[in-house]
Amino acid sequence: MSHAAQGFGTKCVHFGTCPDPVTGALNTPIYQTSTFAFEDADQGARRFAGEEEGYIYTRLGNPNHTAVERKLAALEGGEAAAVASSGMGAIASVLWTALSGGDHVIAANSIYGCTHSLMNHHFPRFGIEVTFMSLADLAAVKAAVKPNTRVIYCESPANPTMEIADLEGLAKIAHEAGALLIVDNTYCSPVIQRPIEFGADVVLHSVTKYLNGHGDVIAGAAVGSAEFIARVKGEGLKDLTGATMSPFDAYLMLRGMKTLHVRVPRHCETALEIARFLEKRPEVAHVWYPGLDSFPQKELARKQMKYFGAMIAMDLKGGFEAGKKFINSTKLWTLAVSLGDTESLIQHPASMTHSALSDEEQAAAGISKGLIRLSVGLEDAEDLKADLDRAFSAL
Repeated sequence: MSHAAQGFGTKCVHFGTCPDPVTGALNTPIYQTSTFAFEDADQGARRFAGEEEGYIYTRLGNPNHTAVERKLAALEGGEAAAVASSGMGAIASVLWTALSGGDHVIAANSIYGCTHSLMNHHFPRFGIEVTFMSLADLAAVKAAVKPNTRVIYCESPANPTMEIADLEGLAKIAHEAGALLIVDNTYCSPVIQRPIEFGADVVLHSVTKYLNGHGDVIAGAAVGSAEFIARVKGEGLKDLTGATMSPFDAYLMLRGMKTLHVRVPRHCETALEIARFLEKRPEVAHVWYPGLDSFPQKELARKQMKYFGAMIAMDLKGGFEAGKKFINSTKLWTLAVSLGDTESLIQHPASMTHSALSDEEQAAAGISKGLIRLSVGLEDAEDLKADLDRAFSAL
């Protein structure tokens, strides 16, 4: 059976890897080396000229990188992938490759805080203009397009508000304008959503999250066309950011991705149960989770997502002080940033992950001072609910 015909789970386990041809080791060895030897000077020259495939220096590529890239490209349905030393390394490498001074970007107003900071605080220094807005109104997005618009950028669901982007609609607008649609798929992973199938040009990941899944790696990745990813490797990663992933981190990523198709559905199953539990609590003002009937974009989420994800946002009626007391009172839920770990995590975006946004920017993005973000892990649902119940009792 060809790799293309294999199921998603089989690709998670097998794609991009094979037993080591020298030793027969089942798992890909760790190629912990900075440089690679050439057979002769002519071979070295051919590789630097791009006339021969092969490795030169780990900043430019490594067998561990290649294994991860092949697997992730297959899972996302892209032609190629590039790995980076962090999610922000991947984001910055892609955006610096795609943009030049004088270009314009349309970005969702609710995105990861450091991505917002890059666009809002640093792009203007290089003559790149960014329009932040809700991308839910496609007519408004189309009206915001300028002759120099080169990128439409979103997360779906958005971090932390859970707003869903209409990927197909945004792709149409972007392509009519000659722009790229770049989608951060970290909240979902390709188990849940594959944006390229809806027209996205580039998919980004903080691999730290679900793809690795064990909270022990900082890494990022981008997936797209072979042509664009070659530019990301040759320009964004090699020259502009130098955000090279270590071989050991790539090895850990391969380990994590082998169980991706098993872990993520369990995360999502528990998250739906937790969201329904929270929605019934009298202390809660609102819960945002795509699987709830009260979620205004549930049908769009159903169209784009196989599962509804494992991220939840909620507002407590007591606002910030109640939220602070609540997250300080959990025991099983760990008070920490990040997401997609085996452990369930809870945090306060306004003072933590999105603190780089001003009060006005947070309000425009829908991030209230009382918003709490929950990343549902792999513990038993009853234990997680019992811990939340104890925290509610402390209010």
